[in-house]
Amino acid sequence: MSLIAATRRVLLLAIDTHRGDPATVAHLQGQLARLDEPLRVAIAGKVKAGKSTLLNALVGENVAPTDAGECTRVVTWYRDGHVPRIVLHPHRGAAEPLTVRREEGSLVIDLAGTPADDVERLVVDWPSESLRAATLIDTPGIASTSASTSQRTVAFLDPDDDTPTEADAVVYLMRHLHAADAEFLESFRDRGVARATAVNTVAVISRADEIGGGRVDAMFSARGIAQRYRADPTVRGLCQDVVAVAGLLAQTGRTLRHAEYTALADLSALPREELDGDLLSVARFRRGGDAEQRDRLVRRFGLFGIRLSAMLIRQGTNNPDALAAELVNRSGLAELQNVLHTQFTGRRDLLKARSALLAVDRLLQGTRRDGPLAREVERVLAGAHEFAELRLLGALRSGVVGLPRPVAEEAERLLGDAGASPAARLGLPPGTPAAELRQAAFGALERWQRHAANPMLSRSATAACHTVIRTCEGILAAGPHPVRTP
Repeated sequence: MSLIAATRRVLLLAIDTHRGDPATVAHLQGQLARLDEPLRVAIAGKVKAGKSTLLNALVGENVAPTDAGECTRVVTWYRDGHVPRIVLHPHRGAAEPLTVRREEGSLVIDLAGTPADDVERLVVDWPSESLRAATLIDTPGIASTSASTSQRTVAFLDPDDDTPTEADAVVYLMRHLHAADAEFLESFRDRGVARATAVNTVAVISRADEIGGGRVDAMFSARGIAQRYRADPTVRGLCQDVVAVAGLLAQTGRTLRHAEYTALADLSALPREELDGDLLSVARFRRGGDAEQRDRLVRRFGLFGIRLSAMLIRQGTNNPDALAAELVNRSGLAELQNVLHTQFTGRRDLLKARSALLAVDRLLQGTRRDGPLAREVERVLAGAHEFAELRLLGALRSGVVGLPRPVAEEAERLLGDAGASPAARLGLPPGTPAAELRQAAFGALERWQRHAANPMLSRSATAACHTVIRTCEGILAAGPHPVRTP
């Protein structure tokens, strides 16, 4: 039985067990429906980290407001829908539809006079292929001067010791790893089977173009910082991966307008010394020509984006589509999308099952855990190898289980650190022939059987080896088998 099927069975049993409690049944039915929904990915970070900008880049449209209006102070869900729709869900009372309108290509969200403190959430339905795989949830900034604004994000991602978060995974934005960032990441590490954890949290060095003073080589510096963070044991225990992204560059690249390309082409035609002098600061740039047009360019591209665009146009990028592709490519967005696909989409069933099982586990708190429902939950948790892999992956990344570094690196890869497909687990490129996959899996199985027999390993390390052996056996069992000829 698949993990999703086993989880569905647990939820149905829980609904039957609590059939006399309509509120609990409704909550469990919501969890049952959630199994078939796209992943829920929350985007979190401190104020002005660029959360809404990155969300727009991921969607490919300007749907999330990036100014400091009332709507940025509430949790906002962005889902794929047949027609555009915005619904305000208050803490008390019925949901209220809001007017859908766009200004200069951007979606405008107006709370219609409702104070942000009275809003439980906004739900935006928007036809978008990018939202079919994952519902994106924009959260207010933490470490805000407004305690109530920060608390909305904390309450959503880390409600309390018993209540599961509604997000299946988290993308956390930071400029550098400050104490507030580490404290927040630590706050929603795994304390239960379905809590947001280090292995379903990705950190993003946002506004990466501002590193190094916004020079055209700023992204090289930012990627170097991300690489150092990925190798830091403390950071490895807090998140699955660290990626550098210039969110504004990515958003503008995905929504570039022809008129903007024309304005940039005109700038690139100026003498280089003149333009370089104008780009020393925002104030100087605005004073150097058409102030209104230059102000729009600064808001859309930033000085880094203008410098980079002018350089690319001078080097022969001679149409809007080519410039847009270059900006997105240099922004780091593709790398982030690949990480999200590998770490989140590839683990969809596992993340969904974790969220549902914690919802059921919460119902068992304070009660005798020897009934049919409790036994079924424990059976799924103990029997699903996916959970054993996830627990071991977290233990290896945080240093709780110690293995020699090269051995630990292979273990993490086999456990799905770089992707859940057999090729990714075995360190082979996509499309590797089945025979090669099978041969590599046999080789990995034999290596880990030898590791498990090593008398110098600790008991926890030996147990870890047996978990990896089970993974190798699973890869072999799932792959195609050679046809025997009579």
